[in-house]
Amino acid sequence: VPTQLFTDGITNKLVACYRDEGMADAVLVRVYGRKTELLVDRETELRNFQVLRAHGCAPDLYCAFQNGLCYQFLPGIALGPDHVRDPHIFRLVAREMARVHAIHANGSLPRPILWQKLHKYLTLVKTELSPKVSDPSLPQDVPSLEALEQELAWMKETLSQLGSPVVLCHNDLLCKNIIYDRTREHVRFIDYEYTGYNYQAFDIGNHFNEFAGWDPLGAPKVPPTAGLGCPHPWGWRRELCPHSHGGKWGLLLLGWTRELCPHSRVNKFSLASHFLWACWGLIQDKYSTIDFNFL
Repeated sequence: VPTQLFTDGITNKLVACYRDEGMADAVLVRVYGRKTELLVDRETELRNFQVLRAHGCAPDLYCAFQNGLCYQFLPGIALGPDHVRDPHIFRLVAREMARVHAIHANGSLPRPILWQKLHKYLTLVKTELSPKVSDPSLPQDVPSLEALEQELAWMKETLSQLGSPVVLCHNDLLCKNIIYDRTREHVRFIDYEYTGYNYQAFDIGNHFNEFAGWDPLGAPKVPPTAGLGCPHPWGWRRELCPHSHGGKWGLLLLGWTRELCPHSRVNKFSLASHFLWACWGLIQDKYSTIDFNFL
């Protein structure tokens, strides 16, 4: 059976297996990266995968095994920074995110996973990597553990008071986790390792951080129209005009337009996104066998 290794992932190994040359019959096999159980709750990932599938927001899940998953291949292209800046595509992304955010919690009042995740990652940095964090060979702008703890305390006190709704979030909407199907004119999200109930503003702000892209040589690019860290907020507001959508969709998208104003919760929650993935990068640098410059 022919196979194709996908190289975009920086957490796991992903292989497509197929017989049809057009990959119409392809299935994906994802093998978890080394020590990723420190970062990801695999039982929760499976449960969220099934919930998203039940609501038409995820591919078919064929099986799970000890160190991976096998699931349906979604045709289309994985997005890049240029795609998500395209008004046609970012409208599709916004609507798909609104669909995920609308999935109910079966009558319970869900708690955001953000603080639990941040505390867990920072604890791992402290207990597993403290010599490396204080290593003089690191760039001078890497904060001390004490500074990181103070920043986390400040974020929790500040962001938890902003009143952002707690909804089902993907929590990892980097460009390569969004598949655009030109034939059906829709996008679908993949990889649910970090999915869970969280602040809506975090999910949007985390995605907006990805607009900057990343240079292959390791230099971060500057978003072309970034205002307060939030690229194209007014473009998103125009595309999400509630008057063109009735009922529940109209209310959902109206909520989005309130989030996407200057000095909004989205811009502030983007700080938590940077903090989380910085700690994640330090942990991956120690354990991952994937060839990527996590530091």
